Amino acid sequence: MSATSRQLFRPAAALLTPLLLSFACLLANPSLLSAQGTHLWTQSQLSEFEKGTPQGVELTSDGHLRQGPGLTPVVTTPSTFVWSVAVDKHGTAFLGTSSPATVLRVGKDNKPFTLFKTKDLTVQVVRFGPDGALYAATLPSGKIYKLNPNAAETQTDENATVVFDSGKLAAAGPGASQDEGKASSRAHYIWDVTFDSAGRMYIAAGGPGAVYRIDPSKPGSTAETFFKTDEAHIRSLAWDGKGNLIAGSDGTGLVYRIDPEGKGYVLFDSPRREVTSLAVAPNGTIYAACVGDKGQNPLPPLPVQGVGTVTITVVQPGSLGAANQSTSIPGGSEIYALSEGQAPRKVWAGKDEIVYALAERKDGLLALSGNRGRLFLIQNDGEYADVGHLDAQQGLSLAADGSSVLIGTGNTGKLVRLGPSTTKHEYASDVLDTGNFASFGRVEVEPGSGGYTLYTRTGNIDQPARGWNDWQPLKDGVVASPAGRFLQWKVELQPGGNLGSVGVNYLPVSTAPVVDNLVVVPGAKLNQQSTVPTPQSITISFPSAGQNSVSFDNSSSNSVSAVKDRTAVSAHWSAHDDDGDNLIYALYLRGDGETVWRLLKDKISDTAYSFDATRIPDGGYQLKVVASDAPSEPPADVLTGDKVSDRFVVDTTPPVISNFKTAAEPEHCAAAPCPRSIDVTLDAQDATSPIAHAEYSVDAGPWTYVDPVGKISDSPQEHYDFKVTVDGKGAKPAEHLITVRVYDRYENVAVAKTVVRAQE
Repeated sequence: MSATSRQLFRPAAALLTPLLLSFACLLANPSLLSAQGTHLWTQSQLSEFEKGTPQGVELTSDGHLRQGPGLTPVVTTPSTFVWSVAVDKHGTAFLGTSSPATVLRVGKDNKPFTLFKTKDLTVQVVRFGPDGALYAATLPSGKIYKLNPNAAETQTDENATVVFDSGKLAAAGPGASQDEGKASSRAHYIWDVTFDSAGRMYIAAGGPGAVYRIDPSKPGSTAETFFKTDEAHIRSLAWDGKGNLIAGSDGTGLVYRIDPEGKGYVLFDSPRREVTSLAVAPNGTIYAACVGDKGQNPLPPLPVQGVGTVTITVVQPGSLGAANQSTSIPGGSEIYALSEGQAPRKVWAGKDEIVYALAERKDGLLALSGNRGRLFLIQNDGEYADVGHLDAQQGLSLAADGSSVLIGTGNTGKLVRLGPSTTKHEYASDVLDTGNFASFGRVEVEPGSGGYTLYTRTGNIDQPARGWNDWQPLKDGVVASPAGRFLQWKVELQPGGNLGSVGVNYLPVSTAPVVDNLVVVPGAKLNQQSTVPTPQSITISFPSAGQNSVSFDNSSSNSVSAVKDRTAVSAHWSAHDDDGDNLIYALYLRGDGETVWRLLKDKISDTAYSFDATRIPDGGYQLKVVASDAPSEPPADVLTGDKVSDRFVVDTTPPVISNFKTAAEPEHCAAAPCPRSIDVTLDAQDATSPIAHAEYSVDAGPWTYVDPVGKISDSPQEHYDFKVTVDGKGAKPAEHLITVRVYDRYENVAVAKTVVRAQE
């Protein structure tokens, strides 16, 4: 290894050594693993800050809060989606909407006026032409209407002027003019519209993908196919500084550069399926927003040229389907920078975002996304900030309006202005749930932060609007709000203010352990292996957002293994502590008629225990298990919880056999040898439990079950009277061994025998 390599490896080794020492310390001191003592709730990453509510505050990718632009609601439309926004020189906004499909005009008074309505499903694009007219593209008919933006009455698709009809072009075939075809019943899509310096309109279309060109300012002008592709859709258009048209596709996610003669060149084959938006920086860098997984939605069949019937299936872009159905797209979004002479470079990615619109500004690249309604400001080096949380599920469209930006949203359809904020620059954090009543201490702030004021509020319900304390500023860096279960902090940023990570120290009120279940089994002994603790498994991984790099497997079984043993009693219990404290247990015993619990065993770390039943007299008992959080708490703060078992019986003494008598009956058969009948009687008695059953054996033969007199064996005293038949073989006088054994309910057994001799 070279000297340079050794230098590179030293920092890793320096970090790994204390990490391993920390693991060793944790394993040697299990109590350190529990949730005891003072806790620290820290928010330091963008993913954590995004759970809060910013107002005029931007959240940077390196985990800081700074003053940012504010979001001001302009109007809430009757429509579900605002797909496009255009602004005239007077600052009047025009919105292309769907559900219902309209063009709305919103003036300085922020009141919407329906400028145009259509029977189509969506007004997908609104753009101003160089001639001052407003153009509105609809789908699925694929038409573009020329509108008077200053009209006092609502225009409709029946009286507005149609300047482009993609259905007629598609019916006439590739390369045909608009007048050469008849209208087609198939759906046609228009996704974007732009104008060149000569006033000609360029139309991004789908089903199949193409770019059409027309001069709408010339009466009777017809459209021509400017560029055609084998992609399903051309989704987005932009102009570079050299007069080339930049186009993004849906299908395999291509970015084309199309020269003024309509010759296309693929600049970028993105790893995503769809290029939803394009933006070009003053230095010529092209930014492309790419979404969707190519493997999740393969390219559908496209038209086939020739004679015969052709079936055409065209699927709308995934980003549109996701917006309409309020679903996500596998893989999220990525934004790439395409600079001349350089390889494509990914500058941003969001696994949960669908980027619908891009806009290049002096302070960075704006990216508008769903399905969380976010607005990001991205720098060329990959640093970015979350500068806006929309009160809508999707951010769909952008339009510049002087120093501010107008934003169209979906679910619900609103117009929102992003611009310099005249209100307070505030951020309210996520709510901390301490899990119990807690007191709060010092607030730790990242060094280097400044120009801010911190406030806190507390409560005992998870919704701050319901019965919480008012906001209170910190007092000498300590939380001044009263104790409670929930806490939230808020920061007000002054001009130039900056706030890094924030940590709140708190101490929950300790709760007593709870013993959930307790079962006692007489006549069972735990397997020795089950009482041997096994090492706790540890998983070491790279830390993810808001998580530690070490996790512990705390799984436990609900059963233990035991063997049958009439001289043992086993207990098994389960317990928990809401504070996460380590627990230790003590077992107590109390007999029938007793009032005092007597310690059987203390300092038990397992949740199962066996003891020798012969240590105590036969009789009825109860066990009590007491759980203590002593391993995790100071002696003065130790809390306990207990549970008492059902009554159980200890019986290790066998029954007593008495009055065991036999009598041989005379022979009555004519031939020898002759079977003999022996009458057997005996009494069995147990001091603790009922007699369970009895059996006998003749001449050491197999055991035979026998019922007591009365048949039912349910009493501590039972009398037996039965006959035993023996054969007449053997020497004279004959001799037979009669053995009996009697069991009580707890498998204790008594055995007795007698010898019967035949009379000569």
